[in-house]
Amino acid sequence: MSTIDYAPLSAPVTREEARAFRRESRARSGGLLSGGIVAVIALVVGVVGGAAALLVVIALGVAVWTAPGGPDGGMVLLTLALLVVLGLTAWGIVAGTVGTLGTWSRWLRLTRFATANRMTFSASSPDPRYPGAIFTVGRDRRAVEHLRSTEGRYVDFGNYRYVTGSGKNQTTHHWGFLALKLDRRLPHMVLDARSNNGLFGATTLPTAFSRDQVLSLEGDFDRHFTLYCPAEYERDALYVFTPDLMALLIDEAAPYDVEIVDDWMFVYSPTRFPPADEATYRRLFRIVDTVGAKTVAQTGRYADDRAGVDRTANLVAPQGRRLKRGISAGAVVFIVVFVLGFVWNLVGGAFGY
Repeated sequence: MSTIDYAPLSAPVTREEARAFRRESRARSGGLLSGGIVAVIALVVGVVGGAAALLVVIALGVAVWTAPGGPDGGMVLLTLALLVVLGLTAWGIVAGTVGTLGTWSRWLRLTRFATANRMTFSASSPDPRYPGAIFTVGRDRRAVEHLRSTEGRYVDFGNYRYVTGSGKNQTTHHWGFLALKLDRRLPHMVLDARSNNGLFGATTLPTAFSRDQVLSLEGDFDRHFTLYCPAEYERDALYVFTPDLMALLIDEAAPYDVEIVDDWMFVYSPTRFPPADEATYRRLFRIVDTVGAKTVAQTGRYADDRAGVDRTANLVAPQGRRLKRGISAGAVVFIVVFVLGFVWNLVGGAFGY
């Protein structure tokens, strides 16, 4: 991408500017965001303050009735309790107001940053229709605090969340992501970063892929990434991941998982990107300018001979479009522990211990 102006990310925003931006955004039909999410932030702060106040009232109420001299002797404590409650309530109101205003200040800086760099900022976008692994699982899918290019090659980066489970088992998953549009459709390939794997080397990606699709590459690359590609597409993967592209991936994207699917390249972080953070944005744009640019250049003339059509057709044969799913290491460990526990109970019952 062309030279990026990062100054708006650190430029000061006055309270008056933040309030005016909030009014304009709420008044604009289909604007950045309704007050809903911000109201949730204020509600959480208020609930925390209210709960703390309630606990203080209960504790000091007990102290009043057990104080020397009975209730009359505890009036001083009761007065202090009321003062504490009023103080906590005021704190909740002020903290909620300041916190939400701080959010709007950040969104204003991001909007100015987007405008200065021919991009658009969205505080929240429901269910982005991307084919990547993290975008096809769960419910209540939403990209949050993300920036998209408005000209040139399409780039979208920011944070993403989705929900799995229900009731007490409900979990909200958070990711940082970068999406880059490619020129050609490519076989489905995943680079699972070893540096962010979990216990027993389990992938942090929401989808596990069959291990018989792992392709080992030369040099130190296998120490940084596990490469998955469809069966019989090993030569195609080597065509894409040349030594210079592998070097760029190690240098610039080693902490992240990378996925190529259809005509998209995705970069995933298992933790959220800090919004409006200059260092993070510089790194993401550097990935676009190095890894992304090299991938586009390397694959600009790619054609899948198995598609059975003219080489100029932008198609991948069905067997190369998606990797086969597998069982995650975490699931294997769970099954082994369950079986061992079952056998132990069975043997213990048979021998009476």
